Amino acid sequence: MRRKSRLFALAEYLRGRRTGVTAEQLAERFGVTVRTIYRDLDALRDASLPVQAERGPGGGYALDRSYTLPPVNFTPREAALLVVLGRFATETRLLPFIDTLEAALSKVRGALTAGQQRETLAHADKIVFAAVPALPALPAIRRIVEEAWFEQKAVHLVYRRGDGSSNARTVHIVRVLMERTMTVIEVRDIESGEVRGVRLDRIDVARFV
Repeated sequence: MRRKSRLFALAEYLRGRRTGVTAEQLAERFGVTVRTIYRDLDALRDASLPVQAERGPGGGYALDRSYTLPPVNFTPREAALLVVLGRFATETRLLPFIDTLEAALSKVRGALTAGQQRETLAHADKIVFAAVPALPALPAIRRIVEEAWFEQKAVHLVYRRGDGSSNARTVHIVRVLMERTMTVIEVRDIESGEVRGVRLDRIDVARFV
């Protein structure tokens, strides 16, 4: 089995299980070494699949149970509105979760038949948002903010205050506030515990620590 096919089969196998499975069991099932399984699991994590190691009886490797939802059927009208609203959120650049949003919308489009997709696009092309604000939040910054928020990782930020001076803090993101003209992330300083708001478009550097 080629690696690409094995990775897909491994992901589907983990998705279908209600309990964890050990690396040794996975290696036996897929006819590879335990070391290869570890590399495959790392590759799935790199592809944003929430593979977790659980301890205790019934433990082992498993997908986060919140990762998948039951099948949902959308009408072309419903799908069109979701696609258009997603496009609006992307164009405003107020939303830091662009990659996650695009992945979700791709699944919505992929669940439709070819005819439904054409109908969805026809609806979407007739809905236009005017006077869309476009704050210069860099894609790389948004991706790091997104991962830091969803996975509660510590992140080091360098940002501009309202007076234009620079400041740097190592923080956890506690809340994301999307106003009509800007996005503010509320952060808690790891050293002082102080909570403050930082405008997304004023962040110049973001990196994990």
